[in-house]
Amino acid sequence: MAKPTLAKHGATDIVSLKVTLRGVKPPIWRRLLMSGTMTLGDLHQAIQAAMGWRDCHLHAFDIDGQPYGDRRTTDDVADENRLTLNGLLKSGIARFGYTYDFGDAWEHAVAIEKTQPAVNGTSYPACVAGKRNCPPEDCGGSWGYQHLMAVLADPKHPERAEQLEWIGEEFDPDAFVVETANTMLAAQFKRIPPSVNRPSLD
Repeated sequence: MAKPTLAKHGATDIVSLKVTLRGVKPPIWRRLLMSGTMTLGDLHQAIQAAMGWRDCHLHAFDIDGQPYGDRRTTDDVADENRLTLNGLLKSGIARFGYTYDFGDAWEHAVAIEKTQPAVNGTSYPACVAGKRNCPPEDCGGSWGYQHLMAVLADPKHPERAEQLEWIGEEFDPDAFVVETANTMLAAQFKRIPPSVNRPSLD
């Protein structure tokens, strides 16, 4: 597979990544800004926080056929803390996969969109855009989630009362607030939430 060519980058550049959950429609996605010096391990934490996952299952990246992950918990993976985003750029990698929860198999497509200079006074990682709420943990992966949404959308469905009791009345599949994602990122990376400009959603 041909690897996309990206513009030259500097050591202090910020990398823009779009993370999209596969197998779910309408799409659920987040746009993240991260320092190029951050590792795949950092990206794992950023995806968990910005998407709304709880980081209670195993995960792995697929980088051009090579699995990367946390070697303390996952066998047969390269160390995710030894590969930086700048390292990916130097290798010409612009698209790769990220799987969370090997049982439900939530697969994410990660695209490196561009690099850009860091903005003074902005903390990274930052979430600058996104669409739709994160699925509930342990709902059966993309198929289970689509089934859950179909059940909840049908007032006469025989499973509706049971599923509502499980998921809670407050769950809104369309809800996403970028400030909430940044609050979660700030907590994950133990810093003050960044103030970011919100671009148009595309």
